[in-house]
Amino acid sequence: MAEAGITEASLRAALTERLKTVHVEVTDMSGGCGQSFSSLIVSPEFQGQNSLKRHRTVNAALKDEIKSIHAWSAKCQTPAEWERDKASAPPTAGLENGHVTGTTA
Repeated sequence: MAEAGITEASLRAALTERLKTVHVEVTDMSGGCGQSFSSLIVSPEFQGQNSLKRHRTVNAALKDEIKSIHAWSAKCQTPAEWERDKASAPPTAGLENGHVTGTTA
């Protein structure tokens, strides 16, 4: 079971503080029990690092938190990569925080 302190907000705060992020999205994929998270992490500290090095940097920054959860997925980008991807992203009408809105199901 995850420690009571592992939440989207606590992971977002830790990443912001430890990696000097300019943008962080953390989503609890486990329905709120705090066992599985996915994230988008944008930091200038990733500049010049390949994908493996970026993930190792994140894993080192969240070493204690990652020990307490079951699954962790991270997309790591520099600010320039994030801006490029935002500019080419399809419209997100009907989405709020990555979830479909406007349905009653």
